[in-house]
Amino acid sequence: MPASSAVTSARTILTRLHDVMASRHHVQAKLNTVVEVIGEGLDSEVCSIYLLREGMLELFATKGLAQEAVHVTRMAIGEGLVGTIAGNIETLNLAEAASHPDFSYRPETGEDKYHSFAGVPIVRRERAVGVLCVQHADPRRYEEVEIEALQTVAMVLSELIGSAGLVDDEDAALSPQQTGPVRLAGLALVKGLAAGVAVYHQPRITIEHVMAEDRDAELQRVYLAFDKMREQIDRMASQAEFGVGGEHEEVLETYKMFAYDEGWSRRIIEAIDSGLTAEAAIERVQQRTRMRMRQIDDPLLADRMHDLEDLANRLLRIVSGQMGTAASMGLRQDSILIARNLGPAELLEYDKRRLKGVVLEEGSLTAHVVIVARAMGIPVLGRVRGLRGAVRDGDPLLLDASQGTVTVRPLPAMTEAFEARFAKSKERQAAYAALRDVEPFTRCGTRITVLMNAGLRDDMPNLALTGADGVGLFRTEFQFLVSATLPARERQTRLYRDVLDAAGNRPVVFRTVDIGGDKVLPYLRHNDGELEENPAMGWRALRVALEREGLLKVQARALLEAAAGRTLNVMFPMVSEPWEFDAARSVFESQREFLKKQKKLLPEAIRYGAMLEVPALAEQLDLIAPRLSFLSIGTNDLTQFLFAADRSHPKLAERYDWLSPAILRFLRRVLLNVAGHNIDVTVCGEMGGRRLEALALLGLGIHRLSITPASVGPIKELIRKIDLSEISAAMKQWLSSPPPNMREALTLWAQERGIEVD
Repeated sequence: MPASSAVTSARTILTRLHDVMASRHHVQAKLNTVVEVIGEGLDSEVCSIYLLREGMLELFATKGLAQEAVHVTRMAIGEGLVGTIAGNIETLNLAEAASHPDFSYRPETGEDKYHSFAGVPIVRRERAVGVLCVQHADPRRYEEVEIEALQTVAMVLSELIGSAGLVDDEDAALSPQQTGPVRLAGLALVKGLAAGVAVYHQPRITIEHVMAEDRDAELQRVYLAFDKMREQIDRMASQAEFGVGGEHEEVLETYKMFAYDEGWSRRIIEAIDSGLTAEAAIERVQQRTRMRMRQIDDPLLADRMHDLEDLANRLLRIVSGQMGTAASMGLRQDSILIARNLGPAELLEYDKRRLKGVVLEEGSLTAHVVIVARAMGIPVLGRVRGLRGAVRDGDPLLLDASQGTVTVRPLPAMTEAFEARFAKSKERQAAYAALRDVEPFTRCGTRITVLMNAGLRDDMPNLALTGADGVGLFRTEFQFLVSATLPARERQTRLYRDVLDAAGNRPVVFRTVDIGGDKVLPYLRHNDGELEENPAMGWRALRVALEREGLLKVQARALLEAAAGRTLNVMFPMVSEPWEFDAARSVFESQREFLKKQKKLLPEAIRYGAMLEVPALAEQLDLIAPRLSFLSIGTNDLTQFLFAADRSHPKLAERYDWLSPAILRFLRRVLLNVAGHNIDVTVCGEMGGRRLEALALLGLGIHRLSITPASVGPIKELIRKIDLSEISAAMKQWLSSPPPNMREALTLWAQERGIEVD
């Protein structure tokens, strides 16, 4: 069905449905007419409507299936294709319904002669209240325009069934409103502690009218709303209170790009052309965006879709005249913001003096709003399930984003314990801050090098705040992740120069771009867009850079130009073979020769290093060692590769232990393999930032750690309490004859000497 036919069909269906809804017929008679209208309009042999009643999806009306099954066939949420659509709030489009793993055959319906199946959820107030589906005897996938026509009709149905009271009451579908304390778990996106009352970011907007009376008037309304929305975005971006040149500025520029995206506005206009009001058209496109978000594994694309939803929410509020958000109404006291998700611009609207934290139903570590929140110093907890059922506006909340929890309506004892922890945290931070200018010597007089990890220009002030010895790992890919297009060489050069300027005489180790795996760029595709089964071990990091040599050449030249007159420390990620290191080094050397011929100012020296993440490299260190200035051990990836255990898989959490004898023995062997070579060996990643794990590393003989800025103070304090000869002797004995539980043995050893390791 061509696009024009789909629009015409949808408009015809809506016109007929308008007459149906205006009639005085009984609700059941209306639904019976609706399936006939939809079936005829889409030339469908079967059209069925399932509605949510008493927690079950009940067949309410059908054209094509057995009439005896009406009000008899019922399915639970998640059961069968219909239940899957409602449970996931997703669209299904199948050429062969029986091939789907969730297919459930119901003989009373007589559907066995139909092969193709398409279904869309009927959504009301962000929850599925039913399912609209069509079927054909011939196997075929439905065209995108046909699916869009179904989605349009589903919106009209949501209004019909809502006004008729046909589905479960909304409150009955949610978890019971609780009065006692509840602790919810989530993902720490920006760590920190905060207390305040719950404030919902966005009051629910109820769309009163779905079908348009005057198409031209609706188009005019949406055009004006687009203009107003773009003015708001431009104004907020220009008034953002940040330092100059932060990555948040690039985030906002990308966000503005979406606001002016013609494809997005065209889809809304097409929905109005089909017969919807401006509000309904925006909502329909927004529903489609939400469904797509649930199907996207690419974290960067998902974050971009969240930005688009943020803009749709803003546009819907403008066109409906319901502009009141919690930001516009103002925060009256210390508040914790609650939202499904937030766009970066929406966060900027809040009073930073009152906004203490954010809790999201969704969100990810690479989300644009997280970058902005980090710049604002606001803790953020994401992926918290059951928020709307457990939290009411005004409920007191205790947010512990460091531990990944939020406590709702805490008891006085909980609040008292939290406040004590908060106070202790501030005391500790003050004590750690006092160590800023103190060099980390052990009790036996050994100087330990404590570096920090970074990836944003905004991270660099932490060097002075923590007193770290330098940046042991600067993740250059962050600039690529927040950009809408491949960053130009000039932009890369500017970032690297700013970082070096901020570091002063302290060293900065730049890791070349590590993309791929869970850091996919939409503007840099491979494998014809096919998903990788094991992305962490796939086409990523140095493998990408060597295949796309232009990518590495541009970055090499940017780093060389930025480090002119200084020492450049450059490190290649995920090296598994010596030839990969040599090939990457050759790219840098060829660019150095090019700049030399151009009579450009060059770095005084270049130190080349490798990340040891792939265990295979450890078996060839003797071959590569003469060409290495430094080796950085990336414990996060290394551990999951050694154990064949995905570090993000909850069921494998206990198998991912940095204090396993296997890990510690492996690290000791690495040190032995590079002994005698003039190579700096640094441990990067979370392992070195945890006090107990850092104690073990020091016992192995590792004297260089690169950790998060927040860990620098605690690790400095730990170092000053340790005698290396004591812990080295203990580690040697434990690794020779491992105790049943290495973690317990280390903890007991530390406690006996009055060393805190929590």
